[in-house]
Amino acid sequence: MDNPAIEPLLNDLKNSDESVREQATQELWRLWFQQKGAYGLDLLKQSQILLESGQLEAAESILSDLVQDQPDFSEAWNRRAVLYYLQGEYYKALADCQQVIRLNPSHFGALHGMGLCLAALADYRSAIQTFRRALTIQPYALENQRLILECTARLS
Repeated sequence: MDNPAIEPLLNDLKNSDESVREQATQELWRLWFQQKGAYGLDLLKQSQILLESGQLEAAESILSDLVQDQPDFSEAWNRRAVLYYLQGEYYKALADCQQVIRLNPSHFGALHGMGLCLAALADYRSAIQTFRRALTIQPYALENQRLILECTARLS
């Protein structure tokens, strides 16, 4: 994703001030969700409503159509990865997360998701490496730090 506003926000993720980090995180998510304007955002919202109401096939259909129509829309891939992860389709989720990272290398959410998929597949070494990659972008992410410890314990 090519947007000049992103680099300063990524730098803010490394700020020692939690409020600065939180504001940067929220703004990055906003930019990612709104990458394709109202069209993309509306479809993402529709898919989320369907997901939350248990209509997983309908949500998947919207997201699959969206990634086919807008293959450079990283958040559409990411939302479908979340859906697949929640369904236990870890290989599909992992593939979509990898596509997100190809499109948007600084997408800490997709890196976190990749780590979760790898951990669910018992590939703890790769999961640890992926969570560490996420920490290079978002070094104060306690959840990724915790998951590294958890995966390390599972290797023992």
